[in-house]
Amino acid sequence: MTSLGKILIMVGLITVAVGIVFVIGGRIPWLGRLPGDIVIQRKNWSFFFPITTSILISIVISALLALLRKR
Repeated sequence: MTSLGKILIMVGLITVAVGIVFVIGGRIPWLGRLPGDIVIQRKNWSFFFPITTSILISIVISALLALLRKR
C-alpha cells in the first residue's frame, strides 16, 4: 500500500502543477505565440497548433525530470 500512496501523491502534485500552468499560462504573452506555431484563420473557422510551444514545454519538463531522477 505504500507504493499506492506514493503514486497518489505524485498524481496530486502533477494535477496541481497543471492547474497552476493553466492559471498562469494566460498571463505569459509569448506562450502559444512563438515562431513555428501554426495558426490558420478563415471566415468561419480557425486552426491553432502550438508545435514550437509544445516542444519548448517538453524540453523544460524533460530537464526537470532528469534533475529529479539524479537526486
